[in-house]
Amino acid sequence: MDFNVFLDFVPKIAQENLLSDVAHQKMEPQQRRDLLKNIDLNTLNPRESAVMMLFYPKESITHLALIIRNAYPGIHSSQIAFPGGKVELFDTSLEETALRETHEEIGISSDKITVIRPFTKIYIPPSNFMVYPFLGYSNQELIFNPDPSEVAGIIELPITDFLDDTNVISEKIKTSYTSEIIVPAFKIKEHIVWGATAMMMSELKELLKKVL
Repeated sequence: MDFNVFLDFVPKIAQENLLSDVAHQKMEPQQRRDLLKNIDLNTLNPRESAVMMLFYPKESITHLALIIRNAYPGIHSSQIAFPGGKVELFDTSLEETALRETHEEIGISSDKITVIRPFTKIYIPPSNFMVYPFLGYSNQELIFNPDPSEVAGIIELPITDFLDDTNVISEKIKTSYTSEIIVPAFKIKEHIVWGATAMMMSELKELLKKVL
């Protein structure tokens, strides 16, 4: 899709109702759903983080930016994600967190991003984080400068590939819930995107399918 065509739809994207849990459940592992039935978030006091779902033009075609996290001894090692991170005390809003972390992780400053709207928050049980996604766009082609301490690479995903239903698969993986389960996932080239990021992508995809 030509980026100028995408921009024409931005006002409608900003106003369209979110599908929230309906969209999330399409990419939610059953084990996660079962686990949340027995969780009281009020007693867990989750930490907060925010991420940016960023569209931009590449050779005039609309793309979505994803990151490949570095390998490390932790829960989210080597996973595919949106740029973002935890809320700091000096952040004045969740939107500011998403913009700041996007700059820190992939080198795109906030003055290059127009935020369209927030999306539905999502809880991540293994790390006890409540994540707040934001949708934004940049009018210009981007030169990424990923932080090597956090980001192993950037995935530049054309919007037509993102919306292609054949990229939704079932994949057998190892998770923090159990040793090996089958989960719904997005297959992006050689990468498998599952869990919270896939659930956020699902809500974004379902909204775009209604609007575009």
